[in-house]
Amino acid sequence: MSYTANPKDIMSLRKTTGVGLMDAKKALEANEGNVEAAVQWLRVQGKASAAKRADREAGEGAVAVVRNGNVAAIVEMRCETDFVAKSDEFTSLVDQIAARVCDEGESAVAQFDENIETMLTTLKENISVGRVHRLVAGEGEVVDTYNHTQAGRGVNAVAIVVKGATDELAHEIAVHIAFAKPQYLSREDVPAEEIEAERKTIEEISLNEGKPAAALAKIIEGRLNGWFKERVLLEQSYVKDEKQTITQLLGGATITAFAQVVIGE
Repeated sequence: MSYTANPKDIMSLRKTTGVGLMDAKKALEANEGNVEAAVQWLRVQGKASAAKRADREAGEGAVAVVRNGNVAAIVEMRCETDFVAKSDEFTSLVDQIAARVCDEGESAVAQFDENIETMLTTLKENISVGRVHRLVAGEGEVVDTYNHTQAGRGVNAVAIVVKGATDELAHEIAVHIAFAKPQYLSREDVPAEEIEAERKTIEEISLNEGKPAAALAKIIEGRLNGWFKERVLLEQSYVKDEKQTITQLLGGATITAFAQVVIGE
């Protein structure tokens, strides 16, 4: 009975060597699951150069957004140079992957492993799929997207789901997110340890500035509120009218979820 590689071992070998899904599977099955032998097999098969490229920094890339009905998907593909990132071959593939993720789910990314492996070989760069998001709007919700393009490729993509809102309002907030780059939806989403670390930092800064002890607590809270306003979407000032916050802009509507991917961040 022939050996069949299990998904966990395949993913582990891929992480170690940087090779594609099918190559990792073939290597393990050719060596009855022996990882060291599989790595050597990959070297013999000429895959070592691809593994070496996986160590190089992939700080460039493109991001695609696809919306179909009540579903939106964002897919990022990373590479090393903007020359590759804005090529038709590269942007076409990330568009295809995003469309498939929108239709079938995030696991659909694996269907393109061989395409990416081929591109990695022909373009001789470290190329991989980066962040992937799929948002689904439920009853009474709308989904909208925005993608800021540069040199023919998406570089700043947003998807958002809003309940009780018009398409126009959802789009306005999506555009706001693209420029304001919030990290969290609400204060409740910010990790407690992150808040505590910032609180301690603010306290140290305030003490070093010689702030009076009697006013210290109020000063810390005020500065912490400002810190939240930079990071929390609902508390940010609307980019087109800084006199109102996103919460005020929403009125009775509520944001269910949002996702953002910015190339290089």
